[in-house]
Amino acid sequence: MIFTETKFKGVYIIEIEKIEDERGFFSRLWCQREFSQRGLNANFVQGNLAYNHKKATVRGMHYQTPPYQEVKLIRCTKGSLYDVIIDLRPNSETYLQWFSIILSDSDYKQLYIPEGFAHGYQTLTDNVEMRYGVTQFYTPEAERGIRWNDPLFKIDWPYKDNIIISEKDKNWPDFAPQMIGERK
Repeated sequence: MIFTETKFKGVYIIEIEKIEDERGFFSRLWCQREFSQRGLNANFVQGNLAYNHKKATVRGMHYQTPPYQEVKLIRCTKGSLYDVIIDLRPNSETYLQWFSIILSDSDYKQLYIPEGFAHGYQTLTDNVEMRYGVTQFYTPEAERGIRWNDPLFKIDWPYKDNIIISEKDKNWPDFAPQMIGERK
């Protein structure tokens, strides 16, 4: 695996290394030893699958509060999506900045997101499937979100009109620093 750290400390784009022959290829998607050697949390306790029927679907921006913050390992397994994270770590040099990457079923890239980030995405094609592992079990009382189009962040979403989004995601509040760790 090829790990490339982004300007966001602890956020990695992970590319596979293909071992190819006449049958196709083999590659590792995850290796506890390689993650641990880089100081990354590799203790994934839950695997999730999200499927979206239509392009322009938005999910996010989600995060969990302490002590239930999650590390996520994201991969698009069908279609293509625009993945976005927001740094919510107050002591980080990139606090309140956002990062995006296009993930698709054909590039085999993954995004490693450490604790302290809000995460969301918008589908770029119909019939998008996204798989991800997390290091914490889902804890409803720790779930939080930031409105996907909060003007503080000015996220440049590919599709701005005819967005498909849940009522819950549409109605998350705009960000305020006290949101981190505060109950809903």
